[in-house]
Amino acid sequence: MHADIAMVATLLVVTGSTVLYATERYSMEAISLGILAAYLVLFVVLGLPASEGRLGAGDLLSGFSNPALVTVVALLVVGQGLFHTDALERPAATLVAWVTAHGALGVGLVFVAIATLSAFLNNTPVVVMFIPIVSTLASALRVSASRFLMPLSFVTILGGMTTLIGSSTNLLAAGVARQTGAADLSFFSFTPVALLIVLVCMPYVLVVMPFLLTKRSTMAEALTTSAGKQFIAQIPIGPGHPLVGATSKQGMFPQLRDMTVRLVQRGERPHLPPFEALTLQPGDIVIVAATRTALERALSAGDGVMSGEDRQDRPPGVVTLAEAIVAPGSRLIGRTVAQSGLRGEVGCVVLAIERRSRMPRMPMADIRMEAGDVLLFAGRRAGIEELRGNRDVLLIDWTAADVPARRRAPTAIFIFLAVVLAAASGLVPVVAAAMLGAFAMLATRCLNTRQAARVIDGRIIMLIASAIASSAALQATGGAAAIADALTTALAGSAPGVVMSALFLLIALTTNIMTNNAAAVIFTPIAVGIAADLGLPAEPFVVTVILAANASFATPVAYQTNLLVMGPGHYRYRDFLVAGGPLVLLLWGAFSVVAPWWYGV
Repeated sequence: MHADIAMVATLLVVTGSTVLYATERYSMEAISLGILAAYLVLFVVLGLPASEGRLGAGDLLSGFSNPALVTVVALLVVGQGLFHTDALERPAATLVAWVTAHGALGVGLVFVAIATLSAFLNNTPVVVMFIPIVSTLASALRVSASRFLMPLSFVTILGGMTTLIGSSTNLLAAGVARQTGAADLSFFSFTPVALLIVLVCMPYVLVVMPFLLTKRSTMAEALTTSAGKQFIAQIPIGPGHPLVGATSKQGMFPQLRDMTVRLVQRGERPHLPPFEALTLQPGDIVIVAATRTALERALSAGDGVMSGEDRQDRPPGVVTLAEAIVAPGSRLIGRTVAQSGLRGEVGCVVLAIERRSRMPRMPMADIRMEAGDVLLFAGRRAGIEELRGNRDVLLIDWTAADVPARRRAPTAIFIFLAVVLAAASGLVPVVAAAMLGAFAMLATRCLNTRQAARVIDGRIIMLIASAIASSAALQATGGAAAIADALTTALAGSAPGVVMSALFLLIALTTNIMTNNAAAVIFTPIAVGIAADLGLPAEPFVVTVILAANASFATPVAYQTNLLVMGPGHYRYRDFLVAGGPLVLLLWGAFSVVAPWWYGV
């Protein structure tokens, strides 16, 4: 009797949490914490018995130490290392040039390459890295980026479902199956069947879906003018500077290809363009106009171009760039940068100045600041934070970003490849490879602990922990077995392939309401129970859960990558229903044909 009460209570908690997640009335963290609290009250405080013994606090909170959760977080840190070193910057530049030359065919091949990459790297950092690249591709092809960004999210999900580490969903479902002893999936266990299904779905994503998406002006397009604004910066040429001996060719300096040289000050004599065979020498001051991206690239290159041989003007450690506006009534008005005293006050260097009204043709040391000037600061993160309290400048919060450590890009790529090879070959467990990779990223300074901590999303941790608690409660109270019995009873006499198809559709609908990770963890023990009732191996049914839980295309809340592209693409909830809903049905249809044939059921 008490065991039945425990099972009913567990099912009520699962149903109620699903509704709360779908309505979004409360935060995800609050709902997840409430789920854990409900289970603790039911099984620890009230002591309700489960059909398989009692559930203790350790059992209910074991999700926080779950190897799958640790693997997910560690892989996010590895991906963040690639992001913070701009490891893909050169391939991206080559990609943009190649796609521009090949048009639509090039775009399709790029998305195939992204899907391939997402099979070996967590989907979230892949989308983060490729949002600006895809936006650039769209701009080069004169197409709205809203036509490409949702397909970007969807191809990473499709690619991620093909290997064990391609998605956190795969890891979580496989982890639950391993804990129950039902199945032990390897790196490529379900790759063949997943690839066949993906091949059916990719043409829809690449060809049909862009026409279903409404053309909208994206953030990148709206900020084109702002992103392309030109700053004035100066490069002092001292002894041993890498630009000593550089000679202009056809009026330009090849070493400064991303910058426009506006003036070379040599003593009291200014040299103005066009520069005819002018050779730079120690003592020269080169005044350039450049975008923030170009300045950031030069600063992160580590060759001393922006800071000189002694690098006295470059802050030590990780450099953060941020923009601030000279406030009306500021004491800086009428003063030069050297007279401002900002470096002594906050420990930040004014790297460049941008003035909207006109572009001064003089050394920065001679430019007197005006209200509305935009100053590009470089400094430690703590120094940038101090600018918030400075009344003379108005810090533009969203512009603060760390300068990528591009010198460590080869190291980051090597670590990433080592993690993938170690996990794929089975030499070490996936969790060990991911943890060692995350540690290597930190140890080699590809990123610091603060940068790594940014990817550790509390919502994901709480969601996974509460989902694992629900899974444990469903299994221990017999709830999972009851649902499995109900489904098998409803489909009594049906072929195993029909049962798999029905289970897939049920999970696919659920995953778009309560997120894929929660669906994967909750339905895995149910799928194992169904397999036991049918007297069949558990692996085909666990793979059904993995593939169905990845069918998170119909709502933006179904998967984190959908949320990532929603803002930049200016998408609405309806856009995901219109474009993603048919993809869910197509995936279901492809699975219903391919999976039973592949597994011989």
